[in-house]
Amino acid sequence: MRATRQSSTRAESDDMTMQQVMEMMQGLQEAMAASKAEQEHIQVDLAASQAMNAKLCRANEELCRELCNHPGNRETEDRECFTQPREFPTPCSQSIMEAVIPRMFVGPKVTFTGMEDPEAHLTAFHTQMMLVGRL
Repeated sequence: MRATRQSSTRAESDDMTMQQVMEMMQGLQEAMAASKAEQEHIQVDLAASQAMNAKLCRANEELCRELCNHPGNRETEDRECFTQPREFPTPCSQSIMEAVIPRMFVGPKVTFTGMEDPEAHLTAFHTQMMLVGRL
């Protein structure tokens, strides 16, 4: 009689464990399905965002072309309408770049008022940032 009770208790314990495992699997399957749905939604949003980005790039290029071709545009006489982003290679050797700058060092302040040449300002700003180790 005792062996029968132990085996039935053990069977109930095994059934409970199996039920818990099945519930856990069902929960994981639901979470996986929700994750897949969210991933699909993100992919749709990404595709829409990329399409909008391409559309905006085309509109921007068209506006730039119109601006360059505008009869009263002075910039087209002075320089090319489409300029590539500037590269800022460092003129300093590696040993200079690795030198430790004193903590109390304060470099010159470079400000842009809009009256200066933007290219000269960017060069000065980049040089200052290189000197203080921010780039």
